[in-house]
Amino acid sequence: MGGVNRRSAGLRQPARRRVAMAFPAFSPGMARVIVRALARTAKEETPMRKLTLALALIASLCGGAIAQAQTYPSRPITLLVGFPPGGPTDALARLLADAMGRTLGQAVVVETVSGASGTIATGRVVHAAPDGYTIGIGNWTSHIGSPAVYKLDYDVQKDLQPISLLAYSPLWILGKEALPPNNATELISWLKGRNAAVTFGTVGTGSAAQLAAVSFANAIGVKFQYVPYRGAGPAIQDLLSGQIDLSCLEASATLPYVQTGKFKAYAVMAEQRWSKSPNTPTAIEAGAPGVSLPFWHGLWTTAGTPQAVVDKLDGAVKTALADPGVRQRLDTLGQVIFAPAQQNPAALAAYVKAETDKWWPIIKAAGIKSQ
Repeated sequence: MGGVNRRSAGLRQPARRRVAMAFPAFSPGMARVIVRALARTAKEETPMRKLTLALALIASLCGGAIAQAQTYPSRPITLLVGFPPGGPTDALARLLADAMGRTLGQAVVVETVSGASGTIATGRVVHAAPDGYTIGIGNWTSHIGSPAVYKLDYDVQKDLQPISLLAYSPLWILGKEALPPNNATELISWLKGRNAAVTFGTVGTGSAAQLAAVSFANAIGVKFQYVPYRGAGPAIQDLLSGQIDLSCLEASATLPYVQTGKFKAYAVMAEQRWSKSPNTPTAIEAGAPGVSLPFWHGLWTTAGTPQAVVDKLDGAVKTALADPGVRQRLDTLGQVIFAPAQQNPAALAAYVKAETDKWWPIIKAAGIKSQ
């Protein structure tokens, strides 16, 4: 990925491990900062000056990190959201911000920076000061699909500091109210007679919704005319108004429209039926083998943020997700909270790696590219 010198990064790997072992309070990102700074001191003329500068640097970083952790947070925190208001990511972010703010004693202010399938907001987090005052909520689209199709100046797995997994819900195939088919079997038969004349709204290039739609189409042997949107909110509005025929959207954000008959739910993109809509079959049951893609969310901050600050943020997430009011609201939205054992930086890092290893080859094979 852009912005990372992999050769020099590989050479510095042992040095980063030594710094991390000597200073366990530092995050891996902070260890990289120290190693880069120490490398610059190596250009000084005398060994004594090298040692003096190195010790001064480490002492300064240690003192600054400790002082920052003790007073953090001393001002409001910005939570960046890469998708428009009205969608599931925005709803989850606002609920989380309110609960975290109560725990941290400072406001967590939600700022919407939509566009490019969430990568603009993620880039803002990557390039922010590593002090914990800029955090970002992301999902499968922004942190798995988009990095596979966009040429970015950052590496999701190296240039961000994970905080915690949050919650997930399934995606499902939805149709506008006036669409003739009333169930999945009728939908597949109806689609096969239309030869790419059906419009299918997707939430951004490289999104989970797009990949689920492509996988569904390939599995049943049809083609769609894809219509990309910047976020779920605009796609929902166009499906409501009948501007598009179908879409694949997060179930938690669109359940009310299904319950009131505004949308027709045809199939859930999961291995099991969704508890909130048990009569809706899975895509696999409907005749699309292997089509399953849960839509999950996580929270990140900037690489190099002191570990003590990361721990405070993670603690605030745990407290928020354990709050009965938050849990009830998320359940109402159809979101499933990740288990407490997965609400930590290591679990999120491992999850992103596993998802990347699984889906990137599939995205490449499908030929999905940025437009």
